[in-house]
Amino acid sequence: MVDILKGISLDVRQGETLGLVGPSGSGKSSLLMLMGGLERATGGRVTALGQDLTSMNEDQLARFRRANMGIVFQSFHLIPTMTALENVATPLELAGIADAFDRAAEELAAVGLAARAGHFPSQMSGGEQQRVALARAAAPRPRILLADEPTGNLDETNGGAIIELLFDLRDKHGATLVMVTHAPELARRCDRVIRLRDGRLEMEEALA
Repeated sequence: MVDILKGISLDVRQGETLGLVGPSGSGKSSLLMLMGGLERATGGRVTALGQDLTSMNEDQLARFRRANMGIVFQSFHLIPTMTALENVATPLELAGIADAFDRAAEELAAVGLAARAGHFPSQMSGGEQQRVALARAAAPRPRILLADEPTGNLDETNGGAIIELLFDLRDKHGATLVMVTHAPELARRCDRVIRLRDGRLEMEEALA
């Protein structure tokens, strides 16, 4: 077993926007996945909203994420056999939300994709797919938004549009936002930036 992260102690304030930066292989994505309960810590403790994620089983973690977290990945992770509307509505249905499709349509409209609701991922550009992923993450009104290189697979124009939408969603829902990014312009938009190197916190900089 290889220890990717070493001796990290980090507090993220409610409503804060935190950027995680550093060279490839420094542990940024691993740290984000630990924060989201998508990877298990081999030591130490991860808490979110007063809950100890390290003590939860997989079902408990899934319920916690569904109720409290929105996660945006670099590679979109849309379900290819579902339309944009169905991709956004499905997590809401799983959470037992009665107006899942109405809310999904509202979130797609918020990211400028009302006219693409019936399209499948293969019928959409990368920028459009990432917008669907953002709508899906925002639809449950999460208290925490996690984004792993949200502009990494996009050109400059689409990447800039996704950045604006991401911060609009943060403001709209008052969520805490934690992002892994290589983009300096995105890091500069954060309240605070944490730089990792070789699995350790190398530098912390407050920008706000």
